[in-house]
Amino acid sequence: MKPFDPTDKAILLALQRDARQTMAELAEHVSLSQSPCWRRVRQLEESGVIEGYHAALSRKHLGYGVTGFIHLQMQDHTAETTAAFEREVMALPQVVACHNLSGNYDYLIEAVEADLESFSTLVRNKIRCLPGVKEIATSFSLKEVKASGSLPVGT
Repeated sequence: MKPFDPTDKAILLALQRDARQTMAELAEHVSLSQSPCWRRVRQLEESGVIEGYHAALSRKHLGYGVTGFIHLQMQDHTAETTAAFEREVMALPQVVACHNLSGNYDYLIEAVEADLESFSTLVRNKIRCLPGVKEIATSFSLKEVKASGSLPVGT
């Protein structure tokens, strides 16, 4: 995709702040008329820059009092084991993010649960049983400092 011009950057930043605004509101915010603004948004969607629109949910209000990070070391790195592991991780609703890492651990899982007992059960009964898992180290979030979910645009 071509480099973003200032208007595209403004559109992306505005949509990250509030994706529910009307096209008229967005157009006014970025100093365009509605039709050109709509075309730009459509182009950003079709090119894959905008992947979708989502509601930000409150973990606290949904009853998730514990956020934990599970560092995993794999027994082997075969394509079959990796595919099976990743498929099963994706099926766990408590897992909100999973990253394949470089370094001492192969994966980092971010998961939520209601309390420490539930989190412990998740790790013992689900995570440890995932294909290829050799070693696990777990840590917990004491305080979320930043979780905007917004990406920098054209910095």
